[in-house]
Amino acid sequence: MIPAGFIAKNIHTSPDWLKADAVADIYSVSNCVSGAFCDYIPHWKHNGYWLFDSPDVIREIATAEKFDLSDQKFFYYEVHEQQYDDEFKAWQPFGPDTAFATNVQVPAEKQLEGFDVVSFYALSAAECSPLSCNHMAETIPVNKHCLLATFEEAKRLLESNAFKDCEPGPYRIFAVYTCPE
Repeated sequence: MIPAGFIAKNIHTSPDWLKADAVADIYSVSNCVSGAFCDYIPHWKHNGYWLFDSPDVIREIATAEKFDLSDQKFFYYEVHEQQYDDEFKAWQPFGPDTAFATNVQVPAEKQLEGFDVVSFYALSAAECSPLSCNHMAETIPVNKHCLLATFEEAKRLLESNAFKDCEPGPYRIFAVYTCPE
């Protein structure tokens, strides 16, 4: 797994439309349910994974936006070094967008929460997490944060075509960690 970066998110409880009893809240990498702390793209301080190299950069943007981070949860992500092309049923290497410097500072303290599968049709920022966005958590066992328990399970689900017709791929697997601010 490759260090991909940090984000602060406003965590939402499981939406009424997601009928997955095990899910209490959504820790997905995508911003579809639990969104990023603000519209950070116009600041152009993200790294090549469209995340941030450190929590300090998030705080800098929040200060510029006069945004209070006190109710936000900080996440650190690692991404599998290959993405799965669901059309060709093959793993392919990928890397960060080279238009942006990427120098992720791995946190000294982090708590693994689970693994997410995320679509990257545009090959830049995370798009949708089929577990939440496409209701797959209703048929696939997930934890209380709507994440998979293991990397192996995420890989098996991709290779068995479990996310067919959810979102256009390719798909990437992320390890989702919470970390102190």
